[in-house]
Amino acid sequence: MRVRALHIYPIKSTQGHDLDSAEVEPWGLAGDRRYLVVDAGGTMLTAREFPKLLSCRAEIAGGALTLTGPHAAPLLVRPAATLSTVTVWRTDVDLRDCGDEAATWLSALIEHPVRLKWLDDPTRRPVNPDHGRPEDRVSLADGYPLLLASTSSLARLNDWIAEDAVEHGEDPPGPLPMRRFRPNVVVDGVAEPFAEDEWKRVRIGALDFRVSRGCSRCVLTTIDHSTYTKGKEPIRTLARHRRWDGKTWFGVLLIPDTTGRVAVGDPVVAL
Repeated sequence: MRVRALHIYPIKSTQGHDLDSAEVEPWGLAGDRRYLVVDAGGTMLTAREFPKLLSCRAEIAGGALTLTGPHAAPLLVRPAATLSTVTVWRTDVDLRDCGDEAATWLSALIEHPVRLKWLDDPTRRPVNPDHGRPEDRVSLADGYPLLLASTSSLARLNDWIAEDAVEHGEDPPGPLPMRRFRPNVVVDGVAEPFAEDEWKRVRIGALDFRVSRGCSRCVLTTIDHSTYTKGKEPIRTLARHRRWDGKTWFGVLLIPDTTGRVAVGDPVVAL
C-alpha cells in the first residue's frame, strides 16, 4: 500500500489542495483546518449550509493565508489580536478574528454576513475523549486530526452507486471523485474495499497513527463541487450498504502518535 495523495483544507469547508508532502503535527497536517467561517453572531458555518464556500480556495505561503474566489481579487488575510469564543461542534474554542477585509470578502462570496476566525493555538481543542486520550488535540476538523480513505473503497462505492441507479430506473452517474469525502490521506493498494475499517494502527512512511474510529458521513458529501448543488449520492447508497449505529460510514480517522513528514508514495502498513 502507498500514499496516493495528500490534501489540506486551510479553511474549514472551503476547497482543498494537493501536496507532494506534508508535516504531521499532533493535531493534524500542518495548515489543515486552522480557520473557519462564523456568522454575525459567532456561530460556526460550513458548506452544509452555504455550499458556495467550496468555491473559495485558501492557500498558505510563508505563514500567510491568501483567499481566491470567483467574485473578487485575491485577498491576503491579516488576523487581528481579538479573541472570541466559538463553539466548534460541542467544544468552546478561543479563536482570533481575521479582520474586516476578510469578513467583507467572504460575505460577498456567499451573500451572507460572516467573519473569518483563526485557531492560532491548536493545543486549545481536545479530541472527543470517547475515542482518544486526554492529551490528544485537533485543529478545527470535525473531530480528529486526519481522515484516511482508500481508492479501493471509493471504487467499490462507485460500483454500488451505478448498480443502485439502475435498480431505481436511473441512468448511472459518473464516478464520484475522492474530493467529495475531503480526506487528508488517500491510500492506493488496499487489497479489499473497506479493509481499513478493521485497522487499529497504521504506519505511513516512518510515522505511526492510531485509528480512532470510522468516519460518519453527512450531507456535505452530496454537494457537487462544480455546481454547488446537492444530490442524493453518496448518502443514498452508503445508507444501503454502509449504515450502522444510525449513521453512514466512509474512511477512518487517525490520531498521530509520532510527528514528522509524510509524502506521496510513502509505504502504508496496517500494524
